Amino acid sequence: MVESSAMTGREQKRSDSKEQRVRLGKKLREARSYVGFTQDEVASALGIPRTSLSELEAGKRRVDVQELTRLSKLYRQPISFFLDEDKDSSELPADVMHLARQAVDLSDQDRDELQKFAAYLRGRAQLSDE
Repeated sequence: MVESSAMTGREQKRSDSKEQRVRLGKKLREARSYVGFTQDEVASALGIPRTSLSELEAGKRRVDVQELTRLSKLYRQPISFFLDEDKDSSELPADVMHLARQAVDLSDQDRDELQKFAAYLRGRAQLSDE
C-alpha cells in the first residue's frame, strides 16, 4: 500500500511539471507571436531546430536556463514573466507592457514627446466623450 501512495506522489509531480511546461510554452508562444517573430526566426536566433522550439511552445520539452534567458531578451520580457512570478505587471494589458518596453530604449527627449502625445490622446478622448 505504501508503494501505491508513493507512485501517486510521483505521478502528481510529473503531472504538475507537465502543466508548468504547458503554461510556460503558452507564454513563450504568445510572446513570440506578439513581437511578430516566426518559429523559424526564433529558432535561428537561438541556434536550435524549429522543431525544438515547437516542442518548447507545446510544453513537450523542458526549457533550459540559457534558452529561457535568450528568449526573454529576444521577446523583451523579464524571465519572471514566463515563470508566473511577475504578478504585478501581468495586471497591465500586454500592449501596454509592450509600449513600456519599447519606451525604455528611447532618449529622454523622445520619452517626453511620448508623454505629451499620450496626454494629447487622453484629452482628445475626453472631448469625444463629452
